[in-house]
Amino acid sequence: MTNSQTLNDETLNDVENHAQSIHALSADSDRQTNTNDDDEHEFDDGIASARFKKLQKKLRKEVSWAIRDFNMIEDGDVVMVCISGGKDSFTLLDILLFLKRIAPIDFDVVAVNLDQKQPNFPEHILPEYLSKQGIAHYILEKDTYSIVKSVVPEGKTYCSACSRLRRGSLYGFAKQIGATKIALGHHRDDILATFFLNLFHGGSLKAMPPKLLSDDKQNVLIRPLAYVAEKDIIKYANYKQFPIIPCGLCGSQENLQRAMINDMLREWDNAHPKRLASMFRALQNVAPSQLADRELFDFESLKTKRTDDKRLFEGDNIQVGMADKLADIGLPTAPQVQTFNPKFSNKIPTINPVID
Repeated sequence: MTNSQTLNDETLNDVENHAQSIHALSADSDRQTNTNDDDEHEFDDGIASARFKKLQKKLRKEVSWAIRDFNMIEDGDVVMVCISGGKDSFTLLDILLFLKRIAPIDFDVVAVNLDQKQPNFPEHILPEYLSKQGIAHYILEKDTYSIVKSVVPEGKTYCSACSRLRRGSLYGFAKQIGATKIALGHHRDDILATFFLNLFHGGSLKAMPPKLLSDDKQNVLIRPLAYVAEKDIIKYANYKQFPIIPCGLCGSQENLQRAMINDMLREWDNAHPKRLASMFRALQNVAPSQLADRELFDFESLKTKRTDDKRLFEGDNIQVGMADKLADIGLPTAPQVQTFNPKFSNKIPTINPVID
């Protein structure tokens, strides 16, 4: 077992034990403030809420599972958490800092924000919050806003160009400071939305992988929130009272394809609560032979390997038409039939039984 596997399995147990050590609260505790159990909420800002504790335990376990399943964090890693000021990155940073405190191996967490000089962006919020929480951080200042505005035609969405510029700056900075992993705040619903965007508009079956090596091989990206539902992050951020900063560059643009996909996913989730979880499991259960990608599966070389077993059609009768033409092809003109066996009433056979 590797160090990283030991970290992740033991971390799951620690999360479980930490949650169990908290006293059971009454159903009315969400409407009360308990000021006598601060010690029991060492990592939790003293939030005395049974529902919050349950949600927090769920998110920590899901993040730990993702880290374990994809070997995201190893001993000695320096994890650079890209924090935008949104609910997702705040939640990611909060949970990773907790896991760092209880993990049996050493890894460090540093927060990095790229101030893109958007108009009316509240520059003071993030550094003040991070400093107050005692979190090591960098604030990178770069006017990508002007660049995006100059290269994207009026009426087009800025997301793609903005993302590329932001990604390039952050990737380069990770290498500059020696960060070994770059943690992004994309959650399960983001991954599914990207899948459907590519399906509907890109003509490809791909999404956001939980772990990725950058194209230039210089950085490893991880998405520890890959198993976490957006609706749970929204609830968590509300409990934690994170100082959320909305995106003023593209957030006001209407009819974004991603926004439409997100609306579709939310409608599905409301009508069928287990559907999104099932769709995400499908991304982890790919059957290349059942798709149509010739690069992914060798369809051209498929050949039968028939045995000499004699199998007859099991039924009542076979009608033969144009027997002379069948004979010309070399096919039987009076194929045999075996009697249908009703004993398969509980298990329908997929192929005619072998004749002894």
